[in-house]
Amino acid sequence: MPHVVFIHGLANKPAPEILHDIWRRKLAHNGGIELGDHGVTSELVYWANALYPAPDPNVANYESQAAAPELGAALSSNESVPDAVVADKPKMQRLMTALGVDSLQDDPAEVAAIDAETAALIALERIPMPEFLRKRLMKKLARDAYLYFYNEEFAARPGESYKVRDELRGRFVKHLREMRDKTDRLVIVSHSMGTMIAYDCLACVDDCPPVDGLMTVGSPLGLDEIQDFWTGWTRADGFPKKKLSGRWVNVYDRLDVVSGADPRLASDYRLAGADRVEDIEEENWGTWRHSISKYLQGKQLRTALADMLKIDWP
Repeated sequence: MPHVVFIHGLANKPAPEILHDIWRRKLAHNGGIELGDHGVTSELVYWANALYPAPDPNVANYESQAAAPELGAALSSNESVPDAVVADKPKMQRLMTALGVDSLQDDPAEVAAIDAETAALIALERIPMPEFLRKRLMKKLARDAYLYFYNEEFAARPGESYKVRDELRGRFVKHLREMRDKTDRLVIVSHSMGTMIAYDCLACVDDCPPVDGLMTVGSPLGLDEIQDFWTGWTRADGFPKKKLSGRWVNVYDRLDVVSGADPRLASDYRLAGADRVEDIEEENWGTWRHSISKYLQGKQLRTALADMLKIDWP
């Protein structure tokens, strides 16, 4: 029986059981893949509660079909990392420069502009994301990436702190280990920063169990400044061959704000100099092209996932 391991992306999220249900329903929406009908089980590896004090209550943001699911949540929280700390981390400075971020602190005027204009902007179709929205979203990615890559101690709630990279790696590897002996086909579907966690575990964690397929969606793994953080990574041999025996399918939208700077991964994660990653362009809609709710409704994504799971669809 195949099993899908979902892992979500940057910023705060609804409660884990709600988010898992949304992912499954979006994948099945309008003639898509109903995993249960094919005997496929799934679980969501949830890590937002390690970095955010409480789940996002605005579930309607994630249910929207026409506007921008997740955009409001990604913009709403104001947690930041002190710039003085980041200044001591040269790799992080390079990443921030690549993302177009000068500071992780929010400009009050910028926040006011977002609050006033977001409602109108998110309804627009097939347009690039406005610069002031892109800039703030990149701050969220930089913040979460900083805490992860440098394994910083972080307390999302009083009396409850984590070394972030250790904690997120542990959650992901624990679930893979629990499922590895229970299934004959283990496939990861990762989104946004979740693609970084998935790749990190497969490539850099010795006791991570092997998997049969990896799908990265809206991934920032193409950025040179992200690749700087992988121990032993090379462009000619970055494919995680010891832990991934099957396909790596990378799905992107060219206007996705997170992956758009370098969305194709085949040339960056080769195996012995040969391309192994399959890059698929899946065109979404609206201002917020990074939405997993939109990606999961894509025909090409669904076709590739069905093949990876060895199920008949449509």
